[in-house]
Amino acid sequence: MNYNTFFDRHIQTLKDSGHYRYFLEVSKSAQHFPKFYFQDAEGVKRSAINWCSNDYLAQSVHEEVISKLSFAANRAGVGSGGTRNISGTTTYHKELEDTLAKLHHKEGALLFSGAYLANLTTLATLGKLIPNLIFISDERNHASMVEGMKASKNQKIIFRHNDVTHLEEILNSMPADKPKVIVFESVYSIKGTIAPVKEIVSLAKRFNCLTYIDEVHAVGLYGEDGGGITSLNDVQSEIDIINGTLAKGFGVIGGYIAANQNIIDAIRSFGSGFIFTTSLPPAMCAAAIKSIQLVQGNPELRNHYHQQIKLLRQILSLNEVSFLHNESHITNIPIGDPSLCRKIANKLLHEFGIYIQPVFYPTVPQGEECLRITLTTRHTQHQMEMLAQGLRTVLEELIPIKHKAITHG
Repeated sequence: MNYNTFFDRHIQTLKDSGHYRYFLEVSKSAQHFPKFYFQDAEGVKRSAINWCSNDYLAQSVHEEVISKLSFAANRAGVGSGGTRNISGTTTYHKELEDTLAKLHHKEGALLFSGAYLANLTTLATLGKLIPNLIFISDERNHASMVEGMKASKNQKIIFRHNDVTHLEEILNSMPADKPKVIVFESVYSIKGTIAPVKEIVSLAKRFNCLTYIDEVHAVGLYGEDGGGITSLNDVQSEIDIINGTLAKGFGVIGGYIAANQNIIDAIRSFGSGFIFTTSLPPAMCAAAIKSIQLVQGNPELRNHYHQQIKLLRQILSLNEVSFLHNESHITNIPIGDPSLCRKIANKLLHEFGIYIQPVFYPTVPQGEECLRITLTTRHTQHQMEMLAQGLRTVLEELIPIKHKAITHG
């Protein structure tokens, strides 16, 4: 039996459907970010502007963050040497967890190698520790949350995206004595919608539910202290478990949860994704601490960032480029076809030096393929204007219907 035929068949199916993923090898420059360099198919070195980085506040290239990483690496080395149980807990890990707990107004926090693992481990462990726990999940929740709930083998009920009326109907239909947790995100990463956090918290209190929120695309960017949408709405203390990342707004690497000490200790003690994973390098923890301190103490940085978002959308509208309106920082240009999405992205990169990675299934449902623009604090007005002009030219060439700026609720 030739086992490779199984893999070949699946890969060919992806290619035939337009869903195969090609990775661009980026030579990132801390000095020139968001400009980067790459080699084209002929081996020629070229440059482009990155419009799909989640390094929103450009903290990954901040001189003080880089210096802290270098200093800590010289002192502690480049790896932790083991899991948290086996010498992988350093003073840097403890300080970072304390910093995150304070950021989210919680008793404790727990570090993971990534937010995906934090979601998967925590939700799966909750299901195992609470008998007959029912997950009530927003239909647009991230794959990591879906996988975590699935791994628990507990019952899951899905409510329509951000629909508190539907959520209330579900809660009303359930026995009052059933343990349940509402699982949702604050900022949804593709369409950029923001959850009605206060309304969900109110329902959770009324029906005695736990609440679990993913703040991955919000930490650093929202709230006076950068604590996310829960901070912006002043409900951090009312959410039971907050999931976040160090890899986007804070520009480093790693994920975490923040909660009361009881929950943290339970996940620490029973979560296999935590117990059996080598801990983050101490130097990365040190860099993350420095980044959080810089972001937390600089609300002007967040204000500037959101002004940049407004400017970008004004420029897109002036150039008649369609995008989905939302209240967050994520700008979605709907395309609706994977092959066309790839063709547009390739043309933008090779003819205009504009890098936007196409988004398609399974990241989004089929038919919702799009280009997602993520702005950083380092993008200039001139670069925004060049982006809009390039988008207008390519979209008008490849899509027969004229692309005029639209807003969708």
